[in-house]
Amino acid sequence: MVDKMIRVGVIGCGKISGIYFKNIKTYSFLEVAACADLNMAAAQNAAQAYAIPKACTPQELLADPSIDIVLNLTVPKAHGEIAFAAVNSGKSVYNEKPLTVSREDGKALLKLAKQKKVLIGCAPDTVLGGGIQTCRKLIDDGVIGSPVGATAFMLGHGPEGWHPNPEFFYQVGGGPMFDMAPYYLTTLVTLLGPVVSVIAKAKITFPERTITSQPKAGQKIVVEIPTHIVTILNFVNGAVGTLITSFDVWKSTLPRIEIYGSEGSMLVPDPNTFGGPISIFKPGDKEWTPKELTHGYQVNSRGLGVADMAYALLNKKHKHRANGKIAYHVLDIMHAAHESSEKGKVVKLKSQCDRPLPMPMTLEPGKFEI
Repeated sequence: MVDKMIRVGVIGCGKISGIYFKNIKTYSFLEVAACADLNMAAAQNAAQAYAIPKACTPQELLADPSIDIVLNLTVPKAHGEIAFAAVNSGKSVYNEKPLTVSREDGKALLKLAKQKKVLIGCAPDTVLGGGIQTCRKLIDDGVIGSPVGATAFMLGHGPEGWHPNPEFFYQVGGGPMFDMAPYYLTTLVTLLGPVVSVIAKAKITFPERTITSQPKAGQKIVVEIPTHIVTILNFVNGAVGTLITSFDVWKSTLPRIEIYGSEGSMLVPDPNTFGGPISIFKPGDKEWTPKELTHGYQVNSRGLGVADMAYALLNKKHKHRANGKIAYHVLDIMHAAHESSEKGKVVKLKSQCDRPLPMPMTLEPGKFEI
């Protein structure tokens, strides 16, 4: 049992924040003690909507000595700045993805956190949900044999048709690679382990985009980052994967993720969700066989990674799963893909990480007494 309350301060009260505010309240040892935004009205509205005691500026939140964890939901370009400030003030940090924009900042952040004896966590925590964790167990149990390869696809036509402020998706730190690939790459690392090298080709198909969503319909966006990237991933365990991420595709019927083993194939759920479905095909089968989920947290459980990290603060022997080392490895892979395309060569990864610990099958929603 835990007998201490971990106080969370949220910086960034935009579109994604609501589900975090809602879910964090389900954990008996977590409290959202404050929320902040550059737009004070957004912070005040969030505080009122979710009964948060304090709405303030980011600077005031960072200066609050009672805050244990800063949940950093700012735009990608601000992830590093906020995280460094939080760690320097003695607070643990859980960033939305990506960890930082640059490799250099990511590496320096992990080093500083170690010096300050605080923890770094990072989205996505969808890999801790029932869908991916069930896939993990099936692979670990040898259901499809030894991993041979994987394919992963995130194909769409960009967020300018639905997001109210889509500009940052096309700036450095955005694009389909940095915005969406963390879901896919974190899932692949969770299921297959770390990557040793990549080779990729990337392009910008539409140098200018027109916003069609409200309230900025008609405004133009100059694209700064590749929007169609094809990457080959060479895993430490010998498996070879293909990842295609694109904001340049009008429609696609490709699956999200498939894992191929020596004794069968697996259909993996959308890595941007916490649930299923999952199917297995074995030699001799005529059709795919659906599999029941064996783990909990099957609905939108964003905040699960924050809770896991908070539990690690309370229980020093616990190693939180959505950790900075994995997030940095994913960041390294993404940069390596862009670098490979620019230089026309295979790029070897300098970072490595361990597969995160599997989630226990018996873990009940809102609890971490494990």
